Amino acid sequence: MTAKPAPTDVDIHELFSGRWSLRAFSNQPVDHAHLHAVLEAARWAPSSNNLQPWRFVVFDRTRDETAFQRVFDTLMPTNQKWNAHVPVLIYVAVALTPKGGPGKTASYDTGAAAMALVLQAHALGLATHQMGGFAHDAFRRAFSFSIPEEMQLIAMIAIGHFGDASALDEALRERETAPRTRKPLAEMAFEGAWNKAFD
Repeated sequence: MTAKPAPTDVDIHELFSGRWSLRAFSNQPVDHAHLHAVLEAARWAPSSNNLQPWRFVVFDRTRDETAFQRVFDTLMPTNQKWNAHVPVLIYVAVALTPKGGPGKTASYDTGAAAMALVLQAHALGLATHQMGGFAHDAFRRAFSFSIPEEMQLIAMIAIGHFGDASALDEALRERETAPRTRKPLAEMAFEGAWNKAFD
């Protein structure tokens, strides 16, 4: 299952409607040039005062199995199940007090950079899944000598090629094949006043 287009109310670009967070990854390696491209896309995300507070730490199973395993071990057990074959995990960190300012928009900017990364991945035919289900403290302990104190670990991105959904257990398979849903636009977009639905 490589396509699962969103049932949008109006037409939007396929780059947005076609991107989805799958769980069935294959173990096919990701070309290093493609990883470079997704990181380059993130590099050019919008950034308040051009502070660029985001940092991405790439763990490629094919290049360093030991480091990858240390990161994989910090995933929550439910996430380990469907990441068993994923070839690349990318940790997303943010400097909440970047040089030059208090970083009030640091998390906002980092989210934009992560979105740029996953959209570029989708454009390259790769699959991604962003997650927060990992043991932050365990990750910091595993890499204690290399993570600056001011960096906050906020998410992880699995990236790879589409796999076979039938290989997932029944519960995950149902989630993988279920229709995509979102709250109605009227619940999240207002016009002129709070809770006055955008029309």
